[in-house]
Amino acid sequence: MANTQGPQGNYDPAGSTQMFRAFVDEAPQTSQQTASPSSTGGPRIGLILGVVAVVVVVAAVAWLALK
Repeated sequence: MANTQGPQGNYDPAGSTQMFRAFVDEAPQTSQQTASPSSTGGPRIGLILGVVAVVVVVAAVAWLALK
């Protein structure tokens, strides 16, 4: 049977669940972005702009069709 773990002290962090969790815990923690009031309006503004764009396109097509 072959030894696939490599030399002592040089372990693969994904080799076992315990080693992987230790590897993940060593990683520096990144700051998570908190939701601000201005960021919650983003999707709503996009939706409004999309509806306005659709209305403009439909109006332009109707105007060209009736011309």
